[in-house]
Amino acid sequence: MAETVKNTASDRTARKMRQGLVVSDKMDKTVVVAIERRVPHPVYGKMVTRTKRLKAHDEANSAKVGDTVRIVETRPLSKDKRWRLLEIVERAR
Repeated sequence: MAETVKNTASDRTARKMRQGLVVSDKMDKTVVVAIERRVPHPVYGKMVTRTKRLKAHDEANSAKVGDTVRIVETRPLSKDKRWRLLEIVERAR
């Protein structure tokens, strides 16, 4: 007996969103965004910063180094790119 799973619109739109800092804009239509999260050290309990660098698609090449941006998960666009630039939250000074 096979159950059919139907994808609803709400399932498809429940995408991960992250906010981070643009650390590189040297590629065409791509920015590298550093996502920082603070987690307790597994043994000592001190809070340590973990950084993940994600490549995001920036169609208009509008984001520059130092900008705070919001990115959203999307289908694979290249070997490393699985995120898309949603908005620029704050411009670099």
